Amino acid sequence: MAEFPEGAPCWVDAMFTDVEAAKEFYGDVLGWTFGEASSEYGNYTQAYSDGKAVAAVVPPMPGGDAPSQWCLYFASADAAATAEKIKAAGGTLMMEPMQVGPFGTMAIAKEPSGAVFGVWQPGEHKGFEKVGEAGGYAWAEVFTREPDKADEFLAQVFPYGSQQMEAGDDPEMAGMDFKVFSVGGPENAVLGRMKMGDEFPPEIPSYVQVYFAVPNCDEAIEKTKARGGALHFGPMDSPFGRFAALTDPQGAAFAVIDLSTTVGEMPKFG
Repeated sequence: MAEFPEGAPCWVDAMFTDVEAAKEFYGDVLGWTFGEASSEYGNYTQAYSDGKAVAAVVPPMPGGDAPSQWCLYFASADAAATAEKIKAAGGTLMMEPMQVGPFGTMAIAKEPSGAVFGVWQPGEHKGFEKVGEAGGYAWAEVFTREPDKADEFLAQVFPYGSQQMEAGDDPEMAGMDFKVFSVGGPENAVLGRMKMGDEFPPEIPSYVQVYFAVPNCDEAIEKTKARGGALHFGPMDSPFGRFAALTDPQGAAFAVIDLSTTVGEMPKFG
């Protein structure tokens, strides 16, 4: 499988106090199956869609009390060098680069406005084996109250170009501050950045919203609610697909998007 370019999202995982419950939930909502837990690596368990690796779940480390949340990893040819860029750009390393057997090298960091993300230097594990198809990773956005801080940081750490969305005549777009980051040209968008408004309670910190593709957004919402999860936004039609923001029963936020159901004209970016 082709390597992911520098700065492109390449993997996602989450810690869950109750891993078995998480497997049941995502197995139902996203159609995932799961491999054997790797006891050598903290019972890290990969998730698959149609036999292709799409994510992983893992129990907290002993003594850890971090909330359940999805962590998006960005590809790096040299995790140690990326870690230095993170520090130089005002970010914080929460986990220094650490080799994970023959699979690769990981680091966990926080950008200056508070969103947590990962860095992955691939070894044997290249990352997603399925992207942009039902059951797989589709997209991600950094939600932040301090977009200037986040924008400057991302541009310093990764080789991104960026384009700001123009509001145009759509009243729903009025006042929206949304930027897209790309690798190798604007046609290769890899990440969005959304300014958080007053609709977000002040106790919610900056975060990375991960979107998983589903064949039917409304069915995924109903399955989420039936299993004790919650709907926070949507469902909403867009030129990119019909999507909704959810949390699972253990509190991890995620979003689903039906990429085949598109409504409206694509916004302009300048």
